[in-house]
Amino acid sequence: MTRLHKLLANTGLGSRRTIESWIKEGRIHVNGKPAHVGQQVSSSDKIQVNGKAVQLEDEPAKTQVLIYNKPEDEICSRSSIDGKKSVFDNLPPLSEGRWVMVGRLDVNTSGLLLFTNAGDLAHRLMHPSFQVNRQYLVRVIGEVTDGMLYNMRKGVELSTGLSRFKDISQRASSDGANQWFTVTLSQGKYREVRELFASQGCTVSRLIRIKYGNISLPRDLKKGKWQHLSDDRVQNLVDSLPETTT
Repeated sequence: MTRLHKLLANTGLGSRRTIESWIKEGRIHVNGKPAHVGQQVSSSDKIQVNGKAVQLEDEPAKTQVLIYNKPEDEICSRSSIDGKKSVFDNLPPLSEGRWVMVGRLDVNTSGLLLFTNAGDLAHRLMHPSFQVNRQYLVRVIGEVTDGMLYNMRKGVELSTGLSRFKDISQRASSDGANQWFTVTLSQGKYREVRELFASQGCTVSRLIRIKYGNISLPRDLKKGKWQHLSDDRVQNLVDSLPETTT
């Protein structure tokens, strides 16, 4: 027996949190009755999500992970909006389940996106309590002083709460009046990098995610292209994460 939200997450329908919200909304039924949070099920139970039967297996499908190099102007949505292309448009089809996106990027941010068919893995990669590092290259217009860097390391109160960079370092390369930095943070709140610099009166003119957890953006992966993570690297990614939140 396995908890319903975990078993459904492993099919790729969504993260554990998403599945739990569906249960609370009455969208999931087990053997014809509304499911409840924490319910134990097996592959012999009849599960319906939004009235559609879901076939469960005792052994979940093999975990797959995709690395995708997101271009600017693509949106992190399952369908195109206002003529803007979706990041899902270029992904290969799955025979079972669906791709779950790990950590969205705003439309003007490019770089590393991860996708997996394992909702539970996606949850562990994204949930703030797991403290998975994200690393970015940032181009900033104008001067950034040592005092500004200190503030962003120490922590700044934003609309979403206290935020800070775990690490920030200036890169040797420059682009006229622009400066480049490498920054690392562990929560990945929406527009957090841009808002941290904005809190110091600075404007981010370019933002590229280059690393998520222990997965780096391959230098030879062109924008709009993807590649499968090898089985060994998938296992290494799984092993690098804590089993439970702290």
